[in-house]
Amino acid sequence: MSIAYRNRKINSYFRLMKNWDTESKKDLIIKLTKSINDRNEAKYDFSSCFGAWDDGRSADEIIKEIRNSRVNNREIEDF
Repeated sequence: MSIAYRNRKINSYFRLMKNWDTESKKDLIIKLTKSINDRNEAKYDFSSCFGAWDDGRSADEIIKEIRNSRVNNREIEDF
């Protein structure tokens, strides 16, 4: 992200929020500060999205269940 674009975005947000009351501004400052601190502490581990299928059923049982749950409605309605 370019510096000019980032500055325009920040200025847009500031123009929006400059007329807020003091308590709202303080709450926003606290939440933004907390989000910065949280981001540094908890790094997201992308590899946690992956893993083995954990199921006690056999492959044949899973396939049978999938096929039985399918719905096939071939009825054509009249106009």
